[in-house]
Amino acid sequence: MSNRNVQGVLGKKLGMTQVFDDRNRIVPVTVIEAGPCRVVHLNTPERDVYAALQLAFGDTKASWVSKPELGHLKAASAEPAK
Repeated sequence: MSNRNVQGVLGKKLGMTQVFDDRNRIVPVTVIEAGPCRVVHLNTPERDVYAALQLAFGDTKASWVSKPELGHLKAASAEPAK
């Protein structure tokens, strides 16, 4: 696998709020629930020609997940997730 850095945040937006900076200016911010993220599939260059991770975030009801996705998660021994 190559050493590529992935930059970003995987999470769920909870809402907006505001904070004050060091000069007492109001700064709007987004509140995000980040993690935990579980790795449910790993692609390797030897097997799949490219390197990639598939992540699951958050829990959900099994009835809200399609049967193919449930089978994919079951193969990874993972609970139903988004």
